[in-house]
Amino acid sequence: MVPRRRGRVATSPLRPALWHSTTPIMRTSDVDILIVPGLTGSGPDHWQTRWQERLKTARRVEQDDWDRPQREAWTSRLAAAVEAATRPVVLVAHSCGVTTVVHAAAKMPAGRVVGAFLVAPPSERATEALAEIDRAFVPYPRDPLPFPSLVVASRNDEHCTWDEAGELALAWGSMLVDAGEAGHINTASGHGPWPEGALRLGTFLRTLKPAS
Repeated sequence: MVPRRRGRVATSPLRPALWHSTTPIMRTSDVDILIVPGLTGSGPDHWQTRWQERLKTARRVEQDDWDRPQREAWTSRLAAAVEAATRPVVLVAHSCGVTTVVHAAAKMPAGRVVGAFLVAPPSERATEALAEIDRAFVPYPRDPLPFPSLVVASRNDEHCTWDEAGELALAWGSMLVDAGEAGHINTASGHGPWPEGALRLGTFLRTLKPAS
């Protein structure tokens, strides 16, 4: 499967694509990978935590309160982490971490982020329904992100329908990848180990260009 770009739907289940390019291939060792968890901070068995432990250049963007996300605090912490990075940055976000990325994009130093891997964004209605999440997260920015991005969405995510994910990906200028019936792509849905996601991240990295 070669997924389509700019928010168009990739209709096949999640699996790596083959890319052919004459540009240098970007690897995890070439970038600072910032892990951006959502509500509750992704526990020890979550795929984000596993990737953080396995990838030498990965580190978590820590928040003061994982149980009550505040838009200003979370976006400022993420922007500061991007500014402090010493290499080009790739963001790996899940759930409310995705909405943190899109709100923080305008705060980030221009050109520092070279890509964003955005998994299971919640819909605006789902965010509004959770009392512990700051209402200032809604509405979401609908401008194209200033860096290449990929949205991985599920067909049966209780926090976001497939159509809602497609609308978000289109607004953000993201490539949309179909993860199949994968729930919220978290530990509860069986995605502690997530080898398909790791393969997709590697494929996504190979499409990115080094920072100029």
